[in-house]
Amino acid sequence: MVLSIERWVGKVAIVTGASSGVGAEVVKSLLKENIIVVGLARRTEKIRELSSSKNLHAVKVDLSVEDDILRAFKWVKENLGPIHILINCAGILRLTDYLEGDTKMWKDMMDVNYHAVCITTREAVKDMRANGVNGHIIHINDVGGYKVLDIKHLNVYCATKFPVTAAVEGLRLELNAIGSKIKVSCINPGYVKTDLFKNAIIADSSLQNFADEFENENPALEPSDIADGIIYLLSTAENVQVRELTIKPIGEEF
Repeated sequence: MVLSIERWVGKVAIVTGASSGVGAEVVKSLLKENIIVVGLARRTEKIRELSSSKNLHAVKVDLSVEDDILRAFKWVKENLGPIHILINCAGILRLTDYLEGDTKMWKDMMDVNYHAVCITTREAVKDMRANGVNGHIIHINDVGGYKVLDIKHLNVYCATKFPVTAAVEGLRLELNAIGSKIKVSCINPGYVKTDLFKNAIIADSSLQNFADEFENENPALEPSDIADGIIYLLSTAENVQVRELTIKPIGEEF
């Protein structure tokens, strides 16, 4: 199999969660390949700091608000043209449990980790089909989307990732049923060194010690490792679909 990303040069890619972590690295990697990138996030100034390239566009979006997402896709359609790539990198973590958990934290995670994935995917596929584009949709899921991790405070988080696993397969079945050539891939990372825990602590500072211990005791991937995986997926031949790609740091035990 010959790997080449040439067919995406000059095409439009939407990246959610583009202001930091994996999303920011994905933006930079796509720009290096001369792909037009639309970064969606609440902190658009952080997206603009990533590059001065004319191929980078930052759109302010709260992914928990459907109208924000719809406005962003409308802007892309009116200003840049057909969407060829959607990469869902956005995700949030709230360190909460079932027995004494906080309902709002549960809903916040579901809105971003699952509902936003479904909404962005629906809109991207709609645009691709309307324009005859055999595009590629990539979701950043989690190893916790396949196995409930035996780690305190992460049970509910895993429950917001399991639906993504089902959504990817369900989407693939629907696309196959209509003879679509749109690719669907899912990356399942282990622990990645990002602001995920930092942002979780902002929501509940009482768990600072837990977060510090987790980060210090577990090997971690860099966001660039996941971005490299995405470039690999986009470089596969048009007749090849990598359905799942699991990337874990050496020594990870969960």
